[in-house]
Amino acid sequence: MNYLSRNIDADLLAWKDDAGRKPLLLRGARQVGKSSSVRNLGKTFEFFLEINFENKDFTAAKGVFERHSNSKTICDELSALYETPIAAGKTLLFLDEIQSCVEAISALRYFYEQMPDLHVIAAGSLLEFAMEKIPSYAVGRVRSLYMYPFTFEEFLSAMGKHVLLERLRAASPETPLSDELHSKLKELFLRFIVIGGMPEAVAKYAAGGSLLDCQHILDDLIETFINDFAKYKIRVPATRLEEVFAAVIAQTGQKFTYSDVETSANQPQLKESIELLRMAGLVYIATHSSANGFPLGAETNPRYRKMMIFDTGLYQRFLRLNLSNLLLEDKMEQINKGALAEMSVGIELVKAQNNRLSAELYYWQREKQDSNAEVDYVVQIGENIVPIEVKSGTKGAMQSMFIFLKEKNKPFGIRCSMENFGQFQNIKIYPLYAVKQAYKSTLVNHS
Repeated sequence: MNYLSRNIDADLLAWKDDAGRKPLLLRGARQVGKSSSVRNLGKTFEFFLEINFENKDFTAAKGVFERHSNSKTICDELSALYETPIAAGKTLLFLDEIQSCVEAISALRYFYEQMPDLHVIAAGSLLEFAMEKIPSYAVGRVRSLYMYPFTFEEFLSAMGKHVLLERLRAASPETPLSDELHSKLKELFLRFIVIGGMPEAVAKYAAGGSLLDCQHILDDLIETFINDFAKYKIRVPATRLEEVFAAVIAQTGQKFTYSDVETSANQPQLKESIELLRMAGLVYIATHSSANGFPLGAETNPRYRKMMIFDTGLYQRFLRLNLSNLLLEDKMEQINKGALAEMSVGIELVKAQNNRLSAELYYWQREKQDSNAEVDYVVQIGENIVPIEVKSGTKGAMQSMFIFLKEKNKPFGIRCSMENFGQFQNIKIYPLYAVKQAYKSTLVNHS
């Protein structure tokens, strides 16, 4: 299949041309497209050498890193082994699945110190586990970029909807879309929710595959992720991780309750399992924040957390949701009580954040007798703390939003729903398919 362009392509090209670049560590869950994006960048070099440490064909390469720490010696041996020149400015050296060779992770710092002009990219899907063994593996000597599944905008591009994408990017609460374009984007967004952002599924659909084809791909991916659980840590059984993974899916859209997990494990074991799933990039966590000031993470209560898996396609497939309901409804409140809408916004907020940093999600709630309130997400951009409420249809009360704005003395809030762009009072309305704009454009304009 042809390569489908990704937002990270521009970051990779900028890194390539940066005179002060460092070795690049591409991080993210398995199967989100890291290797494909690096291979695409490799086409812009005279030479490209890819070494996959999980592939038996590269066992010799692993031995090279185990024997040597000098970068020049490592490159000389790799060049001879794989008959590819490794020359500064001409070669992209790609170390894939680097978590399987701890010595190669350690070697990244030496590439920076000894061969700073050589382009080196490493990638892996369980990197956090490997790097625990190297506490100061390359602080200040390696740059990280985080990669996620396709965003909705990337999905539109993959589907060839370039003009529609430009119209979407030009829209705002002050300049809404026409009813016709809004309807078309809602239709495509609902298909994106069903397919999700995993590159293999998106590529299949973009190439003319059916939704059934995509469902089969998602089934295979779920099996892959579950099989991977055995690789995470010896002290946590794979069955325990599978139980917690299923619990996260079942409790999406609500405060996570350990007592509702169907397992005999105690709470510390469950917390360890959740942390492993988070480190693997399979689970995103939204933590309660008091939202009184910057940073949002300064005043959190870890006892109040909401969790979601990292892709809507995998979510709906795991639950075997009714596709006709997903595709034909103009609202999503009947679909798992609207949890899918809230989840989709959280996932897009993660993807919209600075990809040099590990993404964070926060929400706000107040518990008072006869006066509870909860805002789905709170985000920080510039000088603003902005509440985001998610509505799965086109209507819904906003009491919690107004309570937050009054208590925190904030100028405006954002409502994400199936409505067109718009505004009322001090609430800006963004469609569910325009979360990135809600995070980027509006917030930046008010910072």
